[in-house]
Amino acid sequence: MSLTSTAKDGIQVVTVDAERIDAAMAIQFKDDMRSTTDDGPARVILDLTKVNFVDSSGLGAIVAAMKQVGPNRKLDLASLSPMVGKVFRLTRMDTVFNIYDTVQDAIDAEQDDD
Repeated sequence: MSLTSTAKDGIQVVTVDAERIDAAMAIQFKDDMRSTTDDGPARVILDLTKVNFVDSSGLGAIVAAMKQVGPNRKLDLASLSPMVGKVFRLTRMDTVFNIYDTVQDAIDAEQDDD
């Protein structure tokens, strides 16, 4: 699983450079997220632009990543494809995560809160 990370102004954007987060990738995704976000900024935005499929294992891995960042940090999601967005709505995970149309929308939302 390949992740790309950038940090700016107290926000870390982690981009998933894969088309799928599924059972075959879930453990690697969790491990990579842990190492990428460990001791990072208070807010992490997971950019799912390139992801077009998430199964239950992938969804569990994303939830595990949210728990891993800890209670004093926040994991938001951005740029979900229609199919991935549907998975989050059907499982009601859209009530657990803040989901934004784009990474820029997520960044702007944080600045609006300040």
